[in-house]
Amino acid sequence: MKAKSPSHMPAPDLAPAPMSSSADIAEPDKGQGQDVDKTAPPQLAATNRSIDLAPYRAALAACVIILAVLVGLPLQWLSVTLKLPSARWIPVLFHRIGCKALGVRVSVKGACVRDGGAVLITANHISWLDIVVLGRTEPLSFIAKSEVASWPLFGLLAKLQRTIFVNRTRRSETGQATREIAERLASGDAIVLFPEGTSSDGNRVLPFRSALIGAAKTAIAGKEGSNQEQKVWVQPLSIAYTGLHGMPMGRQHRPLAAWYGDMDLLPHLWALLKEGAVDAELAYGEPIAFDAKADRKQIAKQAEDQVRLLNQQALMGRG
Repeated sequence: MKAKSPSHMPAPDLAPAPMSSSADIAEPDKGQGQDVDKTAPPQLAATNRSIDLAPYRAALAACVIILAVLVGLPLQWLSVTLKLPSARWIPVLFHRIGCKALGVRVSVKGACVRDGGAVLITANHISWLDIVVLGRTEPLSFIAKSEVASWPLFGLLAKLQRTIFVNRTRRSETGQATREIAERLASGDAIVLFPEGTSSDGNRVLPFRSALIGAAKTAIAGKEGSNQEQKVWVQPLSIAYTGLHGMPMGRQHRPLAAWYGDMDLLPHLWALLKEGAVDAELAYGEPIAFDAKADRKQIAKQAEDQVRLLNQQALMGRG
């Protein structure tokens, strides 16, 4: 979004004024508009110009986020190192602060299934903002592409949130990632997978890939040494960015939230910091039971169909 331009003053009348007597000059006609007092201080003239406060808002929001990182980073590192329960909740607090600073308002419809079993959440992917929006709701771990681990600061934050990194270009490493996901599911973690494999423009849902959904089948074996099968759910989740400054966002404004293609991260982050006031909608679908006989491709298709329907309803205002 572009900053508002200064409001324009009406063009002055360049026609020559009629000759006036000294009396006319001393006593202006009260029926006509009075001339602007040229002796007025310049501050009064400045009130007619709109001031672009967006950079100041962005700088303040950035300071809040940086402060949260400086305080939360050592606490989370300590919690992860010592395997403290706080390692699950510090990221939630951090993401809630992030949403407040960014001006993102989140509404949630439905809930993540919690019945003692493992849950693999399959969500559509639009932006880096998805992590903040989802992470503020409850303790979650994410599956991300391996490049994220090397990003300055963002990679460190992802590691401290116990993100599982996957190298999608090497199939030989997919099996290792699948085993790690299965172990985390078996331990009761809620794992978020973006099965599209990339981010979209926020106006559609891309086809789901089924490879990593197979981790749910591995998790069914349960924890090591246990004879009881682990209950595993695959739960669809729709993410939609629907509003901007309290108005419907529309296709033309959705790139403000969507981060895709060749967009650079920092300019996109700065633009969102300046704009703020974005509405995000999360909608959980019906959980799909994943048992030993389940076909991962069919499960992926069922999850994709649910997410696409929920996403269309949210974008059309019928969620």
